[in-house]
Amino acid sequence: MDRIAFVFSGQGAQHPGMAEAFYNTSPRAKELFDTADAIRPGTRDMCFSGTDADLRRTENTQPCLFLADLAAALALEEAGISADVCAGFSLGELPALTYAGVMDAMTGFTVTAKRGALMGDACTDETAMHAVLKLSNEAVEQICAAYPHVTPVNYNAPGQLVISGDKTELAAAAADIKAAGGRSVPLAVSGAFHSPYMNEPAKAFGAYLHTVTLTPPTIPVYANRTAAPYDGEIIGTLADQMNHPVLWEQTVRRMAEDGITVFIECGVGGTLQKLISKILPDAKIFGCETPEDIETIKEHLS
Repeated sequence: MDRIAFVFSGQGAQHPGMAEAFYNTSPRAKELFDTADAIRPGTRDMCFSGTDADLRRTENTQPCLFLADLAAALALEEAGISADVCAGFSLGELPALTYAGVMDAMTGFTVTAKRGALMGDACTDETAMHAVLKLSNEAVEQICAAYPHVTPVNYNAPGQLVISGDKTELAAAAADIKAAGGRSVPLAVSGAFHSPYMNEPAKAFGAYLHTVTLTPPTIPVYANRTAAPYDGEIIGTLADQMNHPVLWEQTVRRMAEDGITVFIECGVGGTLQKLISKILPDAKIFGCETPEDIETIKEHLS
């Protein structure tokens, strides 16, 4: 029998109109957005009709994506599809933890808004992130070692590793990457996430989490920081995620080792589907971005 993982999209996948179809068709998704908008007015409109530039700002991106990701999971549950385990990519770890009952929906939303604000404050025009393609992890790590302010951060899939840091050094590293036969692609984010540039936000976020009521997850949630299920140390693991690498490839492989056969990406963009297909070519992988996607998933799982 299939065992299902919900995996929640991360930053960079955002776009205007995300999750609006769920708002119009799913009672639980509508309640989620309306309640969140009462707490942080304008968030719903930002999701549905905000500009690309507005949505790219980290303090807006994160709470909006949290709602879009969680809305997809709630709509799936309304259709009778639930997860045995879950995980999220970077920001996506917060809706994953919320789905698993570590926080209620509005606590998760508030925590996500706090995370986005802290990370947004640390963003500067001098930092960025690039996806490096067509090179081994070891080759990318060796190139980064020559630059004191460039760090390998997101271990996405075979032949894809994201690096983060100072823009000037990233440009120089990109030239080295090209010379080595690889390709460097700038990402649609506004800072050097998961790197030492996030040390202060991670410290502040950890302190903030101590003021929040958290409970053990009802299903396993695989942590970016460890590529293993949370084992009780939620605050430290979640705070450390902000300034440490995302071990996504290792996480997906661990879920497969633990018996997961179906991966459903809850949220927008389809990035995680593509990564998982590179990691596990034989896995059953679906995206859930619209109500029509849910019907497709139901047909394949019936």
